[in-house]
Amino acid sequence: MKKFKKLISLVVATLMVFSLLTLTGCGNNDEDAVWRIGGIGPTTGGAAFFGQAVYNGALLAVEEINEAGGINGVPIELNFQDDEHNAEFSVNAYNALIDWGMQVLLGPVTSTPAIAVNVEAYADNVFMLTPSATAIPAIAPPNAFRVCFSDPMQGAVSARYMDMVGIGERIAIIYDSSDAYSSGIFEYFYAEARSLGLNIVAVEAFTEANRTDFTVQLRIAMEADADLVFLPFYYQEAALVLHQARDMGFDPVFFSCDGMDGILSVDGFDTSLADGVKFLAPFASTSEDPATVAFVEAFEARFDHTPSQFAANAYDAIHVIKEAILHSGATPDMDKADIGDLLIAAMLEITVNGVTLFNATWGADGEVNREPMVIEIVDGIYHIVYP
Repeated sequence: MKKFKKLISLVVATLMVFSLLTLTGCGNNDEDAVWRIGGIGPTTGGAAFFGQAVYNGALLAVEEINEAGGINGVPIELNFQDDEHNAEFSVNAYNALIDWGMQVLLGPVTSTPAIAVNVEAYADNVFMLTPSATAIPAIAPPNAFRVCFSDPMQGAVSARYMDMVGIGERIAIIYDSSDAYSSGIFEYFYAEARSLGLNIVAVEAFTEANRTDFTVQLRIAMEADADLVFLPFYYQEAALVLHQARDMGFDPVFFSCDGMDGILSVDGFDTSLADGVKFLAPFASTSEDPATVAFVEAFEARFDHTPSQFAANAYDAIHVIKEAILHSGATPDMDKADIGDLLIAAMLEITVNGVTLFNATWGADGEVNREPMVIEIVDGIYHIVYP
């Protein structure tokens, strides 16, 4: 019987070592002396660009922290689960991570899965920090925070920027009414644009069921003589919009938000179609800021490609978790709910600088105090045009 129990224990330990996308701190076999950070995001499917970028950015941060001695000498173990940008799969991933022993949650990456998972995380009082879910309900519970800016901020700032620089005398909006991210940004953009007196000449929606053919929406915008089209949705659909607009001979300014980041990576996409596209972002790899330069160099050496804003947000998110742990005095032998209480309190007291964060602080609503920049794509290169 003893030999049989030892055999079962060996099998379980072996399976944990080979867990999907798991990074284990080396040289420490004491489970109580490991910080178990779970991650959830799409590493396959249509939104894989976001999830894989977040995983890579988080992985780089974990490796650097572990190489420097961990958090107060305790290494981090990162287990990142694929949710395919699907709410049900995301909840399943959360439950798998709880079974694994997760103490802190990085993610989910996208808004709809984050809204589903935060209910579960709140019930367990697991501290949750999403690097990129922007919808207001994504961080509704008091245990949930975010590194990225919110949909209201993106919508309102987009309208203010258009008003400030005087672009968009006749503005059309195309948005995904079936998606929390897109409809949330639209709502706040529309309200702010109206309050500023911007001229909205067309508002057209689409849903998940018809997100491949945008000729009707573009035709309406074109017939309304729109000189700017606001596209508050993800880059996959935006790539189709740009292609179809060209085929129609429609050439307005296209303006978007952080979901546009990734459009240059679409297979078969003619990157010249993105020339002049503007979008909000917290990060540009071409920045000469020393922290950005160091991060980009390390990321490119590790993964052989240039990081996106999602990788940068995730990199910062891991360092935010580290700072919160250090400030709180939490230790990995504590119950995950007790760790949650300490980290929630710490987030209201810390100030963090990073690649995308500059003297960043958080409120009790989980929102970060930060401002986005405006990027313009020219010849396949991101250029910061504001600030």
